[in-house]
This record gives sequence, C-alpha cells and structure tokens, in this order.
Amino acid sequence: MDKPVIEVQHLSVTFNGRTVLSDLNFTLREGEIAALLGPNGSGKTTLIRTVLGLVPYRGRVLIYGRPVQDALRNIGYVPQKFEFDRTVPITVGEFLRMPFPRISRRKILRVLHEVDLKDYEDRPMGPLSGGQMQRVLMARSLVNDPSLLLLDEATSEVDTAGAKSFYEIISHLRTVHRTTVVLVSHEIQMVYKFADQIVCLNRDLICFGRPKEAITKEVLEKLYGKEVHFKEHQH
Repeated sequence: MDKPVIEVQHLSVTFNGRTVLSDLNFTLREGEIAALLGPNGSGKTTLIRTVLGLVPYRGRVLIYGRPVQDALRNIGYVPQKFEFDRTVPITVGEFLRMPFPRISRRKILRVLHEVDLKDYEDRPMGPLSGGQMQRVLMARSLVNDPSLLLLDEATSEVDTAGAKSFYEIISHLRTVHRTTVVLVSHEIQMVYKFADQIVCLNRDLICFGRPKEAITKEVLEKLYGKEVHFKEHQH
C-alpha cells in the first residue's frame, strides 16, 4: 500500500466562535488525486489553508508523517485567484524566475512543457487567457518539484475544454511523478472521471472514498440540495 501523504485526525477549525470544519478524519496516499467537493462556505478552502499551515486548528494534521510546518517545502500551491496587473511588461519566463532567481532555463522549459505551454517562455503575461494564466501558476508551483500539489478551484475561470485539459495535466503529473494532488472543485462530472478519492465537506465530513461509491444521489442532496443532477453513465 502506498504511504500516507496527508493524515487528518479529529480536525476542527473555528473562526470567531463559528465552526468551519468539525471533527474531520481521513487519509490520502501517495499518487492519489483527491477532490474536495461541497457548497460555498463548506470549508474546502479552509482545509487547503490548514494543510498550508495558515489556519489555527484543533486535532492533528500530518504531511508525510510530519507536522505541517515541517513539510511546506514538499507542497506546491495554485490559488483560486491571483491578482496580476496585466499592464506590467513581463514575460512568462520572467514571471517564473521572480521567486526563484537561480532557476535554470532548462527547469523553466521543463515545467512549461508539463503544463502544455512549451513555447510560452518569451510570451508576455498580459494577453494570456484565464486558463493559460492558471497553467502558468501551476508551472510556478512545480519549480520546486513538490510531491504534494494543492489546487483551490484552479479551473473556476476556464471553459469545459480548458478544465478537461487542466485535469489531464494533473493526471499526467500523478502518472509520471507520483505527485499527490488535492483539488477544490465544483465540477462533479469531471472529478468523477479523474479523481481517485472524493472528500465531501459541509463543515462535517459527508463522504470519503472512491468516486463510484462516494458520489451518490443522497450525498449530493446533502451537499447541494435536490436540484443537483448527476448522471454516472456520462463517464
């Protein structure tokens, strides 16, 4: 069995007296793609921020068997939104070098190739589409060769084709590098196809397991209400 990457034990998070996450317990293993599903305000982003060591919590969270703060160098992160002034005259390659001034050109070309932007090193950042910008952010998150990648609604501003391409990149990273990926998503059909594990949140842990077993009509109603329709046969 693959070794545990994220171990969550009795995790609870409270902000100003309001419970955001309540007594979560689950384990994610090496090389798995795990999708966090749940309505707005269900605690998905809070869970990501907890794994990044940005949120105080009760319980236990281990990354590769170590406390969160001791494992941050193993983690890559792509935020939901990235504020960038598109009038700034900077190329994709220059943007990637900003936090890593000693990065080699060979590494830049490699990470751009892995996110399907192999000819983008000298392109200006300003005209990039939302999907291209997200892939640049993913490339930047890969510079340090993270073994764990966290994505917070990274496909929220791209169309269906762009989202599918993004998930294919994630699947490639898992296959080639054994990267463990945790992503926040509202795209139920897409994660059903690409994810190995589903973590359903609505403050509590509503479900955890393989998509085929975890995503049921009853679970979706608990998460989103009766208006959600899911057709397994589409995949």
